[in-house]
Amino acid sequence: MTKVAVFGTGSWGTTFAMILAEAGSRTVLWGRRPELVAAIERSHTNLDYLPGVALPPSLRATTDPAEALDGADFVVLAVPSQSLRPNLAAWREHIPRDAVLVSLMKGIELGTTKRMSEVIREVAGVSEDRVAVVSGPNLAKEIAQRQPAATVVASADEGVAARLQDVCHLPPWFRPYTNTDVVGVELGGAVKNVIALAVGVAAGMGMGDNVGAMLMTRGLAEISRLGAALGADPHTFAGLAGMGDLVATCTSPLSRNRTFGENLGRGMTLAEVIAATKQTAEGVKSCESVLELARKHDVEMPITEVVVGVVHDGMSPSEAGMLLMSRSPKPERYGV
Repeated sequence: MTKVAVFGTGSWGTTFAMILAEAGSRTVLWGRRPELVAAIERSHTNLDYLPGVALPPSLRATTDPAEALDGADFVVLAVPSQSLRPNLAAWREHIPRDAVLVSLMKGIELGTTKRMSEVIREVAGVSEDRVAVVSGPNLAKEIAQRQPAATVVASADEGVAARLQDVCHLPPWFRPYTNTDVVGVELGGAVKNVIALAVGVAAGMGMGDNVGAMLMTRGLAEISRLGAALGADPHTFAGLAGMGDLVATCTSPLSRNRTFGENLGRGMTLAEVIAATKQTAEGVKSCESVLELARKHDVEMPITEVVVGVVHDGMSPSEAGMLLMSRSPKPERYGV
């Protein structure tokens, strides 16, 4: 039987662990907080992140990384993206030699502008054929409630992607598709959080659907431009890990990034929104690293620029809107 270790007891880590366990893998969920881990073990619930959701009785939980990693075929990483490097360094010595490392994270590392798969390869010292990523329109609460969803599992090694697809395929609720475009899949997942912040800000200001549609469409153009500069397959951005994830994150009230942006648009300060936000909104920190990555490759990303301005540089939402709408007109072309 395949063994999978899942690191991270947040909503998506727990939900993905639930999928794996129900699909037939021997699954162990690692968490840092003893009281939460004990509750998962005792009552098969995660009241902090998935209240009212019954977890499979076969799903184990532990605070011991060595126990979770012992004999693991897959190691799934579902921690906040900016904490991946120190966490993985602490776990590295216990990772089995042949295990595949899987990223559920959607961010770009501050300072290095590395994608999560790049951080994994660097810290764990593994080749690209031992790394996979999972990304798509995957709102954890809906999936935990057994609503149908699909995702993309990507690896440079088609065989690795197929193996991961097999262990997380759970008919009729969860349908994974394979892809070898790791760069495109990761960029789609990371940058859509930034665009969702912009859509949320506009909604919080009382703007209508025209503005939301404009930001999503032009946001997809920004993602595509950056992807082209980094060698991604442009078709990836028309799929689940591109357009699919962008639409879900920009439109759903379950989206942390959209909700964070809405609160900013309503006039709350950054400190007030952070205090009111229980879970990580990845776009808040990653917007800076996404913009830095774009500038390294001379890619124009005006929506990302104003998001950084509003979130980190004191720009008002109304000023951000004026800057975007006052840009010089140009033809619309794919990815331009």
